[in-house]
Amino acid sequence: MAHAFTYGTLMWADIMARVCGADAEPFTPPVAATLADHARHPVRGHDYPAMVPAMGHQVVGRLYLDVPEAAWPRLDRFEGDEYERHEVLVTLSDGSWRRAWTYLFRADLAARLDAGDWDEARFEREGKARFVSRYVGFDAL
Repeated sequence: MAHAFTYGTLMWADIMARVCGADAEPFTPPVAATLADHARHPVRGHDYPAMVPAMGHQVVGRLYLDVPEAAWPRLDRFEGDEYERHEVLVTLSDGSWRRAWTYLFRADLAARLDAGDWDEARFEREGKARFVSRYVGFDAL
């Protein structure tokens, strides 16, 4: 089993569980993790973010440990053609390291990103319910 570093909508366990499906449960709660030399930006016109390599920056997210194999095809479909799965090395709050898979925004689509960091608190407050209600892809997973 592999680990998944999440930095956007999948940081919320209820969304992650819905995307991964019943075959992937039970999940252990995610743990805090940080990915160095990357930045997270809002995707213009959407509630979700994108992550790109960026020297000197870091992204704080959540790490799901031991994600079942059955979940990965569903995660790949959820992320779609805008993202590519990459293996990264994340740091946990205790200073230890873990290899994990994450999804990076395709470099050729960078013009669709807004400046600044994606606002996690704003998403929880304003965007999460809208994202869940609008995202019709859950049924296709």
